[in-house]
Amino acid sequence: MASVWKEFSKGLWAEIPPFRVVLGLCPTLAVTKSAENGIGMGLAVIFVLVLSNALISLVRKIIPKKVRIVCFIAIAATLVVAIELLMQAFTYPLYQQLGIFVPLIVVNCIILGRAEAFAAKNPVHLAIADGLGMGIGFTVALTFLGSLRELLGAGQLFGHAVMGGSFKPFTIMIEAPGAFIALGCLLALMNCISIVSARRAGKEPSVNAGGCGCGCCEVKQ
Repeated sequence: MASVWKEFSKGLWAEIPPFRVVLGLCPTLAVTKSAENGIGMGLAVIFVLVLSNALISLVRKIIPKKVRIVCFIAIAATLVVAIELLMQAFTYPLYQQLGIFVPLIVVNCIILGRAEAFAAKNPVHLAIADGLGMGIGFTVALTFLGSLRELLGAGQLFGHAVMGGSFKPFTIMIEAPGAFIALGCLLALMNCISIVSARRAGKEPSVNAGGCGCGCCEVKQ
């Protein structure tokens, strides 16, 4: 149980994407104009990530190494088609807002990164815990970023006005530059929290304690 909790919890802070391992920045920047978009994209990624991790872990010993990436993509693509159909059936307005970024989950660095770095090397229960933790962390990150941009850029939260009539929206926050500004501020805040926490614990401060991005994934043919 300790191992399961360790693999699950790392995605909630120590390796939370996109703030720690800096993966999945494309949907992070593109769809977080609102909190609803953030949570919708996050839930779709959880669905694909957890099931792809589980399936890849189950068949990892029978997949030839030379074609493993192709197999990982095929599994992810199948699951993305499934979530697309579910969203079209039950949340069509949200599906329209997310647009092309739903099918692009297939090539999301988080999906392929966790498949290669973890699911292909670990048993299924740990792979599921890893995928669920990373997915929830990604969802929280997108929802928080979307809430911040929607609040400052439109004075709303989940589509409902929450600011007074005298509030002047910073419309740049719901535009493309606003995504970079908000993400940069959140990255700086998390780095400050990590440095302060490390100093209080008597450890060497590090601004990237959880990972090093795509460069950490060693690909062997």
